[in-house]
Amino acid sequence: MSNNTTMIIPGMENLARLDSRVLEERIHQAIQDGFRDIEIIAQGQHGIGGRLWQTGREPVRIRVTGTSGQRLGSMGFPNTTIDCIGSASDDVGWLNAGAEIIVRGNVTNGTGNAMAQGRISIAGDTGARAMTMTKHNPRFSPPEMWVLGSVGDSFAEFMAGGIAVICGHGSPRKDNVLGYRPCVGMVGGKIFFRGPHQGFSEQDARLTVPDDEEWLWLTGGLRDFLRRIEQEDLYPHLASERSAWRLLVARKPYEKVGGPARKMSAFRKEVWDKNLGTGGLIGDLTRIDMSHVEVITRGDLRRYVPLWENEKYLPPCQAHCPTGIPVQKRWELIRKGAMDEAVDLALKYTPFPATVCGYLCPNLCMDHCTRRTVNWPSVDITQLGKCSLEAKPPERAPETGKKIAVIGGGPAGLSVAWQLWLKGHEPVIYDSQERLGGKITATIPESRIAGKVVDHELKRVTDRIQWVRLSAPLNQQEFKKIRDDYDYVVLAAGAQKPRMLNIPGIERAQTALDFLKRAKHNDAIPGRRVVVIGAGNVGCDAAAEAYRLGAAVVTLIDIQEPASFGKERKAAETAGATFLWPRFTQAISEQGVVLTDGEILPADMVIVSIGDEPVLDFVPAEIGRQKGFIAVDAYFRTTDPRVFAIGDVVRPGLLTEAIGAGCTAARMIDDLLKGREATWDRLPAIEPERVHLEYYPPEIRPGESATACAAQCASCGACRDCGLCANLCPEQAISRVPAEGEPYEYIVDETRCIGCGFCAGACPCGIWRLVENTPLE
Repeated sequence: MSNNTTMIIPGMENLARLDSRVLEERIHQAIQDGFRDIEIIAQGQHGIGGRLWQTGREPVRIRVTGTSGQRLGSMGFPNTTIDCIGSASDDVGWLNAGAEIIVRGNVTNGTGNAMAQGRISIAGDTGARAMTMTKHNPRFSPPEMWVLGSVGDSFAEFMAGGIAVICGHGSPRKDNVLGYRPCVGMVGGKIFFRGPHQGFSEQDARLTVPDDEEWLWLTGGLRDFLRRIEQEDLYPHLASERSAWRLLVARKPYEKVGGPARKMSAFRKEVWDKNLGTGGLIGDLTRIDMSHVEVITRGDLRRYVPLWENEKYLPPCQAHCPTGIPVQKRWELIRKGAMDEAVDLALKYTPFPATVCGYLCPNLCMDHCTRRTVNWPSVDITQLGKCSLEAKPPERAPETGKKIAVIGGGPAGLSVAWQLWLKGHEPVIYDSQERLGGKITATIPESRIAGKVVDHELKRVTDRIQWVRLSAPLNQQEFKKIRDDYDYVVLAAGAQKPRMLNIPGIERAQTALDFLKRAKHNDAIPGRRVVVIGAGNVGCDAAAEAYRLGAAVVTLIDIQEPASFGKERKAAETAGATFLWPRFTQAISEQGVVLTDGEILPADMVIVSIGDEPVLDFVPAEIGRQKGFIAVDAYFRTTDPRVFAIGDVVRPGLLTEAIGAGCTAARMIDDLLKGREATWDRLPAIEPERVHLEYYPPEIRPGESATACAAQCASCGACRDCGLCANLCPEQAISRVPAEGEPYEYIVDETRCIGCGFCAGACPCGIWRLVENTPLE
């Protein structure tokens, strides 16, 4: 429902000018909140009042006081009225698509540039290049510009449609109301003007006087114009003398060449056939068909042809998700009302859709959201992740009877076991910890994720997959027996051995892994001052936990710029941690950390967080190593063809990378067990520049619901079935048809298509691509 109260939005906040983008977001929010009368106290912001697509249902009035910046009302929409109290800067009404724009003063250059609909009313003069490159779609009313005074140089340059009215009242340009070189390149539209001028492009326009119908339109429009700018008392003066008004109209093409256009039939007979036919210049030398080619080419003669590339590319979000979750497909399902299906879909790719996607993941999908290319906030996947707690597992494939041993119950091991179970196999997890989950349950602070969330998702796995708890670490003999008893073995034992510095006093320090394990049970007393050596994400977790447990000063040092990022870095900074680099540790003393330059950083506790490495004593020597980790190929196969390795036992990485490795290994094992040739063709990511974000709102409020977020997704590379391409095609060459195995497809009629590229230029999702035509011989 609309709100009749006037919403006032200041252009200053805390004594600082708001960015134009922020002001635009607040205008959109006000309209979304139901306000239809908005006053902007401008401080030079650009684009005020433009792109208000929400005005399709109810009119919105924007009143601008203060100082307007450039592009007032640019890309304005119908039902939007923008009333500027004072003068305005360049490009007022640029690309106007239907807005009513009133400026109660002068405007500078580019007013009405390329507008196609709407009306601009100026109570003063304009600068150069007003009403240039305008156009007129016959299905809509022509765009109009009314000027009380005069216009500047290059007026109506390349004007292709619309109507301009120049009243010539009160302007200092008393001897020339049209400026220098008006109407150059004019091919359409009309210009009514009153007052003296100093010439125009006579090659492009001709001077005449309004006829009776045109005069009736002009006088009726004058009354409305003067009412809009609140100067109705000028009407008798401006409308009393019809002879004072002149009219400029664009010349027809035949007028520009000095006579009526030659008919095509006459041209073919008198020019084409005479020169290229029998008896012509080459008519007796070849039998090649010399029929004339149409000016607009179709079929094989097109230089470019459009391709409908629906789902031929991955959206950037999915392409950068290590787990391969089809993020965009989930938003599409929500838009279609299939919320449950969207929630359940994640369990095809990960056993931790809520734990990781909702809380722990650094959200690489959001980092690569196409919206980020224009500094808009990305669609918030964490909202959908948190909804996934109650996701229902997909239907399992028929049981195969094949058994796979998984050594390690951390994120990588649980991921590969889950995928193998879904594919019908029987995975068995071997782990010596009291709880499965690896570092998720052992070291990640509960400040980042509630234990009940992890417990719920772990139960989902353990209810379906067998777990053998080891009473002691495996040895090589036990590992070989497991390998002999199972079809395949997957090593996912993680990196459990913290690295330490070889420096004096290192015994005074403790590892981040040990500290976080004890902190998880509130069994750590850090003291007042803590120094963390190593400022990665694990070091940041340790810093945040130290503060939680009572530390007052925490300093993280590193030999280079810290690699920490995302939620872990933010949590440490929010708690108050200080980051120092480059700093090199020489020793640890009773006073604290001694640096190589002699400085001492006081510390009651020193935590070392410089990485972990795997313990591989139980792995036979014939399984290859590389720099202390298990060596694998692109599919995570080791040098033993029946043994795979994934997660931190292969290389340190993110939780999502470990889960993604589990997906890849499971798929490869499944192919081998079922005798299939592995097919691993991965679609490339779509180029973000193909997606047209102009169709989508820029704002996303924190904490928006999953339904609201789904509406913001640009659906990169996946057709939304909006029909814009078919509606926009000037030759009606595009049609929507059902397709086998697909709900629909859009096809191109080659006999109609002219290769103009309008479809590719307008498609919101980047589905259409214009390519060079290479017809078959």
